[in-house]
Amino acid sequence: MGYGFGGGFGGQNMQSLMRQAQKMQEDMKRIREEIDATEYHSSVGGGMVEVTCLGNKTVKSVRIKKEVVDPDDVEMLEDLVVSAFNDCIKQIVEDEQRKLPMGL
Repeated sequence: MGYGFGGGFGGQNMQSLMRQAQKMQEDMKRIREEIDATEYHSSVGGGMVEVTCLGNKTVKSVRIKKEVVDPDDVEMLEDLVVSAFNDCIKQIVEDEQRKLPMGL
């Protein structure tokens, strides 16, 4: 009596599953690289604070218009900067969830 691997997950079926898994890995890597290189922009306070982040969650630039810089109200400027960063991160996460299976 032989104990071959005919049918089920043996032979060609297993090879096909392995190829599919490898293709999915390659696709996920390509998508991840695309997201990482994408620029995400946020503008808050009527354009007073602008932030650009890359999809890998690094900051590329911050622009603050001088009109919003008030030494007597530093908290407002801080809130605008935090809001712009949070918006960029939210955009990245939404893009990841839309494009990557399981958000990987």
